[in-house]
Amino acid sequence: MIFIENLFKILKKKDINFFTGVPDSVLKSTKNIFSKMSNKNHIIAANEGNALSIGAGYYLATKKIPLIYFQNSGFGNLINPLTSMAHKNVYSIPMVFMIGWRGSPKSKDEAQHVLMGKITTKLLKIMNIKYCILDKEIDLKKLTALIDYAKYNSHPVAFLIKQNTFKTKNKKNISTKKIISNNIKRINYLEHILNKVSRNTKMFSTTGYTSREVFYLNKKNFKNKLKCFYNVGGMGHTSSIALGYSIRSSKEIICLDGDGSLLMHMGALTNIADQKRKNFKHILFNNNSHESVGNQPTLSSNIDFQNLVKSLKYKNFYFSNDLKTFKKKFTSFIKSKGPSFFEVRIKPGTIENLTRPKNFYQIKKYFL
Repeated sequence: MIFIENLFKILKKKDINFFTGVPDSVLKSTKNIFSKMSNKNHIIAANEGNALSIGAGYYLATKKIPLIYFQNSGFGNLINPLTSMAHKNVYSIPMVFMIGWRGSPKSKDEAQHVLMGKITTKLLKIMNIKYCILDKEIDLKKLTALIDYAKYNSHPVAFLIKQNTFKTKNKKNISTKKIISNNIKRINYLEHILNKVSRNTKMFSTTGYTSREVFYLNKKNFKNKLKCFYNVGGMGHTSSIALGYSIRSSKEIICLDGDGSLLMHMGALTNIADQKRKNFKHILFNNNSHESVGNQPTLSSNIDFQNLVKSLKYKNFYFSNDLKTFKKKFTSFIKSKGPSFFEVRIKPGTIENLTRPKNFYQIKKYFL
């Protein structure tokens, strides 16, 4: 166990005071510390590659080492800018990676984290990234040496954090950004959607609570008879999966997206609009937060989604921040000729003891 406050004391001593990354449940103890920082010292990035690149720019301006944080499942987003720009073989930019280690050896974790958990250290070794594993307070000495190595060798380094390693002395949760939402939770909207859609409709649900809630409702109310693809991994790619399906199918397609996911790879919207698929219906559940990993804020409140999707040539836009209005508009939305986009502002929160999809091969087989 490591107190998060002690980690940040070490970082401060080493003159590391700029942080950027993608929120992770393993690292959620950092939330209170980051929330006290200005947006010049802490940036929640859209994806891990963005975070590394922001950190690189910071170094070029200051010659100081940035810290980049992310879950190991997001390594793929970061590998390209790391190997082709920041690595010692190219621009040799020093930085420190704080990596939440999901699926670490001997830990019990979800299926989508197991493979990446096994190969995380191998990936670091292949890319010649020195790393250490922090389990307890005494390991902070390893981190001190690692930061010195990054500084004097002008090279990225990393430290890995397993689940339940970090603790905080400050139990009070702090939030400095107002959540844009109403008082209705996502599951109430999902229940209406699942009750109204045709049994031939193909649904694609995004990573996090959305897929878990759809799975729960499908099992509870429909005995798993609805055709749902639960995208439990590959955050940010649900809309692209749905698009790939839609261009070779005449069936109704509903993509159930979230603001954190949509922001991560927002360029996918251009392909959806360009394909002009009449059967494509895109629903954004917008709670202005990375909800399932700690409710850290996104920047979705800065976006006028109506102007955005209309500028990309989506055919239709709908908006609702209450369930009554949503129910009225949903019928028109489903009947519309897509691609159509429906922004639904919701309250963060889900039900207790929410189940998770299991046996993914059987889910895929039934979906097909």
